[in-house]
Amino acid sequence: MNEPRRRDYQAGDSAIVWTPPTERLGFPTLIAKEFGEAWAACGAFEWIALGYLALSSALISLFAENLAHPMRLIATQTGVALLILILCRMEAGAAERTHWLYESFSYRFWHFWRHWYPHLFFLFCFEEMGRLVHLVNPGWEDAKLIALDRWLTGMNPSLWLEQFTLPALTEFMQFAYFTYFVYLLILGGILYYQRDFESYWAVMTYSAAGYVFGYVIATLFPVQSPWFTLAGQWHGELVGGPFTALINLIEKYGRVHGAAFPSQHVAGAMAALLGAWRHRRWLFWIFLPFVASMCVSTVYVRNHYVADVLGGIVTGSLGYVVGGWVIARCRAITESRNIANAERV
Repeated sequence: MNEPRRRDYQAGDSAIVWTPPTERLGFPTLIAKEFGEAWAACGAFEWIALGYLALSSALISLFAENLAHPMRLIATQTGVALLILILCRMEAGAAERTHWLYESFSYRFWHFWRHWYPHLFFLFCFEEMGRLVHLVNPGWEDAKLIALDRWLTGMNPSLWLEQFTLPALTEFMQFAYFTYFVYLLILGGILYYQRDFESYWAVMTYSAAGYVFGYVIATLFPVQSPWFTLAGQWHGELVGGPFTALINLIEKYGRVHGAAFPSQHVAGAMAALLGAWRHRRWLFWIFLPFVASMCVSTVYVRNHYVADVLGGIVTGSLGYVVGGWVIARCRAITESRNIANAERV
């Protein structure tokens, strides 16, 4: 039987504190305990991320006959969920063993990855959409959006804009399109550097909620984009400079066939823009003209319909609203849990 262990006496202690004997837990009990602690370490972002993975896996199970390897996808999503839980648990455990932020390399390591893994998660989910785009609906819905664009503008915007193509304008539009990749990195980097972690996670949660709306809609309403549906109707390729070459390289290796509606570019930019408005107002005004240019560029570079852009604005804005609600709900539950724990002590 384990003997009680005594903590060393320290200045300021009123008495010597005895630690109760360590209980030996069975494997199932240990797993359940670790899972409970990992879940307790999760925040609002993880609620949305894990909720999306659960919903996506459920849809894969229901419509498995529409996929080539449904169990492989479910296993992959389960693995991603476990990695998220492990990361949250490890970061929380490292925090319990230190008295000051960045006191040890272990804590710095887990703290960094806990805060920056959302960017990799977003990338994983977007690339996965290439396999889920026909999960529910086997066809393409581009004709509906082309008709909507004609109703809104009286023309086909992507084809109409071709008359204005110039190498300099194309290069600017490709640069504007590229800025999407840095909004969340810049805002998150500033908040992380200033150790405003509450605002940092708020911004990530807004983004997660906005993206999830887009992922679910894209799964139910598959759209290819003008790049595929209007191929052969343009008179030539877009010619520019280094940013044009960079975007072509990114699209070559990272383009997803489908998931065009709503535009995840616009949704992610809107979530970051509204996050900047809420948490770093001065950055909002810097972002605003670039985000506006990016919205136009998505149509100019032939990747989206105008309807995609409008859909992205709506889902990105919804992400900001719903993300804020999830944060408030998570905070309320955490506070209730802390009060309950304090009362038990």
